[in-house]
Amino acid sequence: MNKGDLVDKVAQKAAVTKKQADAVLTATLETVMEAVSKGEKVTLVGFGSFESRDRKAREGRNPKTGEKMEIKATCVPAFSAGKLFKEKVAPGDG
Repeated sequence: MNKGDLVDKVAQKAAVTKKQADAVLTATLETVMEAVSKGEKVTLVGFGSFESRDRKAREGRNPKTGEKMEIKATCVPAFSAGKLFKEKVAPGDG
């Protein structure tokens, strides 16, 4: 499912126009990205949490040459699925 498909489904479920659904979805995603980029954690109960995580520097290899190289420390976005989301995806597990 791409963003267009998601907008269509949201518009249908919320009984709003596709234009309104697209505006709300876009604003939501932008707000989540802005918050996470500032180091804030965004939690949507039942769905999951978005946060930034620090990734330590580590040693890697150049896939072409096999030469060892240092991979710099960085900050990456992360998502953790909530309990309800996990149960929807894998019903009856655990």
